[in-house]
Amino acid sequence: MKKFTSSLFYRFVGLVGHVQIPRDTGDFRLLSRRATDALCQLREHHRFMKGLFSWVGFPQAEVLYSRDARIAGESKWNYLALVGLSIEAFTSFTLAPLKLASVSGVLIAFFAFIYGSIIIIRTLLFGNSVAGYPSLAVIVLFMGGVQLISIGILGEYLGRVFNETKRRPLYFVENYTQAGVSRKDAPLTRNHESRT
Repeated sequence: MKKFTSSLFYRFVGLVGHVQIPRDTGDFRLLSRRATDALCQLREHHRFMKGLFSWVGFPQAEVLYSRDARIAGESKWNYLALVGLSIEAFTSFTLAPLKLASVSGVLIAFFAFIYGSIIIIRTLLFGNSVAGYPSLAVIVLFMGGVQLISIGILGEYLGRVFNETKRRPLYFVENYTQAGVSRKDAPLTRNHESRT
């Protein structure tokens, strides 16, 4: 069950997130000095490290191995801790929860418009059996949709403030030239402006 839910988590984060996190990957890493220096520049306190490893953007390679069964003890990661980790991943690398209010608001307002149209047509054709209730229901639904759209707009601004407060660098320099003499590798920068 844990493997199944973990697989679902990685696929869902890959769909809604801006950073492609390698699926079904362990926590152990061998990092180069430049990748370590890049990670040390990230000053945020709530860290989802698997996402940050991918966010810095340097080349990565996977090492496949057969994992033996645990010899003794049990994992300290219970489902409650794993849910907390997944919330950390969603709030660190995607604004999808904030956009959810906008989408649901538009859907509810659209549903209220369709429902209101049906009520008007039924009233004109068959009369109104319960006076006042249908129009009240449409008004409540429509106003709820408008409120959710407004919350969604506030969420968009909040998301931009959230990204700015992380103060992640716009880019990391992978290689550079010095005094006209090129280093062994060609110059290359990895721009992260679109990911912030």
